[in-house]
Amino acid sequence: MAKDGKALVVFFSHAGDNYAVGNIEVGNTKIVADYITEQTGAEQFEIVTHKYDGMAYTPLINLAKEEVKKGELPAYEGDIDLSKYDTVFIGGPVWWGTYPQVMFTFFKKHANDLKGKTVIPFTTHEGSGLANCAKDVKDAFPGANVQKGFSIYGHEVRTEKRKVEKWLNGLGY
Repeated sequence: MAKDGKALVVFFSHAGDNYAVGNIEVGNTKIVADYITEQTGAEQFEIVTHKYDGMAYTPLINLAKEEVKKGELPAYEGDIDLSKYDTVFIGGPVWWGTYPQVMFTFFKKHANDLKGKTVIPFTTHEGSGLANCAKDVKDAFPGANVQKGFSIYGHEVRTEKRKVEKWLNGLGY
């Protein structure tokens, strides 16, 4: 583990109407990303797209399913230079068995930028666990040292910070 190196948390989080937690102002994955930053000192890069803003849960998930089926790669705002980081945490919700497609836009753009770096996937979910996320990260970043991932129920993120802390402690943070 590159505990002494520079770390980054790359994540996508969806605020608004969410399964099991209702209409939330701060997305579940953002809360976990903040916990990681707090404990590790990692910087953050949030993958932001306005494509899903204001959508109710059911239409959002239906759109996500169509994006997967069509292989769509929605645009996101800004970018980051990954070369200065040794460890990169990659997190998002699980939609249809993996990360939202906007994250794959980021993965495609940075496919060669994480060679030799430690990459740690994490997810928020309501029953999917890591789903295919760890495998998809390994596939997206050949040459990266992809660690065992972490998942937490979205409805737990506001009350079970200790689960995130325990996971990070196990990684040496």
